[in-house]
Amino acid sequence: MTPTSASLVSTATSARFPAAQLRAGMYESFYLRAVSPDEPVGVWIRYTVHKRPGQDPKGSVWCTVFDARLGEPFMHKLTGEQVRAPSGSWIAIGEESELGPGRAQGSCGEARWSLRFDSREPELRHLAPNLLYRLPLPRTKLTSPAPSASFDGALELRGRGVFELRGWSGMVGHNWGSEHAERWIWLHGVDFEGLPGAWIDVALGRLRIGGRMTPWLANGALSLEGRRFRIGGLRARTVQVAESAKGCALRLNGEHGLTLEANVEVPPGSAAGWRYTDPDGGQHDVINCSVAALQLRVASHEGEPARTLRTAHGGAYELGLRERDHGVPIARFPDG
Repeated sequence: MTPTSASLVSTATSARFPAAQLRAGMYESFYLRAVSPDEPVGVWIRYTVHKRPGQDPKGSVWCTVFDARLGEPFMHKLTGEQVRAPSGSWIAIGEESELGPGRAQGSCGEARWSLRFDSREPELRHLAPNLLYRLPLPRTKLTSPAPSASFDGALELRGRGVFELRGWSGMVGHNWGSEHAERWIWLHGVDFEGLPGAWIDVALGRLRIGGRMTPWLANGALSLEGRRFRIGGLRARTVQVAESAKGCALRLNGEHGLTLEANVEVPPGSAAGWRYTDPDGGQHDVINCSVAALQLRVASHEGEPARTLRTAHGGAYELGLRERDHGVPIARFPDG
């Protein structure tokens, strides 16, 4: 599959790190996830930049391959590679790894991939109003150049063979900033039963400001039968969150009186554990499962009956936290 003129993958997306001042600290990540339509198998690949104040940026490639039937995922990371933003692409790390509109290639440890992706969905800019992308807070900015995408190609994993991606569903994301949120959740979902075009992409965060923690703030969207509903935002009513490494239960609000209840279940032993480092040296443990079970209950005040959406393994659930007692093994790769 080659992206066509109908593809809406954002070509306006661009890397922020080349413009970072030497004295500034920052991080930036371009990433993708793709999941098999038939089996609880998925990939999560990140191309990242980490820059400490007064230092040049470092590039890293991260590769996680999930297979809930086998338990613990494959995880590998390469750091210290040359990083650049080539013309016509978003980011390139080293000689082999690159991500840009419609394509992703690279290698990381025992994994090597060459992927193509297409999307009929416009870019999702999570933060609203758009002014928030220019203000100091929140310190993490995020968008999804392709909030719902179709992937083709292959990922070869030594010892496990070749994973052929033929119409796997997923997404492509981009975030950057000077500091991670104090605590965060990222939720993405595709391949809902009976509603193959539906998707959800929501980020939640708690910030530490002046020594105090803010309540949970949610930003994102739900797409249902071609209609996109904005979720959360600064004026949203109270967000209810119960989270752990095993999953979460959320109650969120959206535009047009929409209410959303989400329940995520992580298959036992299938989560990946990584450690993220802020430019100032602070650290978070990050738990990610990109083959999670996800159920949504969606209701609105527009007279339509409530609907329930389910996907057996099309959910992605990420939890970022300071605690170390979550029970998920952390990959032994340094960050920063």
